[in-house]
Amino acid sequence: MRAADRRTRPLARWFGLQWPSVGSCRAMHDVQAPGRARSGVEHAACCPALRFQHVSAEYHGVPALEQITLSLDVGKRLAVVGPNGAGKSTFLALAAGLLAPANGTIEVFGHAPLAHLCISYLPQRAAVDWRFPVTVFDVVLMARGGRMGPLRRPSRADRQIARDALRTVGIADLASRRIADLSGGQQQRMFVARAFAQQAELVLMDEPLAALDVHSITEILELIDKLSDQGATPVVALHDLGIAGQRFDRVLLLDRQMVGYGSAEDVLSPERLRRAYGSCLRMIETEEGVLMIQDTACSGGHIDELP
Repeated sequence: MRAADRRTRPLARWFGLQWPSVGSCRAMHDVQAPGRARSGVEHAACCPALRFQHVSAEYHGVPALEQITLSLDVGKRLAVVGPNGAGKSTFLALAAGLLAPANGTIEVFGHAPLAHLCISYLPQRAAVDWRFPVTVFDVVLMARGGRMGPLRRPSRADRQIARDALRTVGIADLASRRIADLSGGQQQRMFVARAFAQQAELVLMDEPLAALDVHSITEILELIDKLSDQGATPVVALHDLGIAGQRFDRVLLLDRQMVGYGSAEDVLSPERLRRAYGSCLRMIETEEGVLMIQDTACSGGHIDELP
């Protein structure tokens, strides 16, 4: 077994991900029959990419989300916003099948999340131990785990797909670099490369823009657009309300409950923002509209409005 192959199994556990059972899914590169996904899991043609029906979740008996109901069409980019503690990460964990709901049902293309290999979950960078001794190529190749053959070893095709994914996100020259030596923007591009290598159809990203410079943010947003253009459905938790309104097709505003869901024009209204953010958000009337100033370290309260 190659050294990279020996590293990818513990790395999967380190990321908090499971290696799916052999034969549960097959990669398909030809034209798809109606109602069938690339992954080989049956997808009902009329079903949305993601559906929550009266979903609630809790941690150790404490409510984290309550009564979330929504439907997201295939290919639509969804921004998940709200103050700290609003339930954004919980929402993504539920969609990924990493957390079971206390109540309600969740469907991905008509089935429970764990029935799929088409889901790619990209965690917050702070949740990863970047000292782990693996390379960028190792991490991206790990995304092929569910599609490997009975011997669970990456094929030549798997390796080529991983290399192509690195090229797609613009870091092919970093393939042999240790992940500890990456910048924040490079780390996020590596995560997105995993989604491309996995051939994911639902991509869940937990605050991929956090602590990035403007140039890196632009690059990640362009990659999110590329995922959508290729038929994937990106769901992204973020804090920047301006980006949510300008770059995403749908916005979900959370404050442990669903404050709003739909177009940015409808959801990011002053009334809804007051309800969700309280004193974490200040609004200033200008000639060009309302200027919103958000305190991203805040977790709620009553709103202050400047004269």
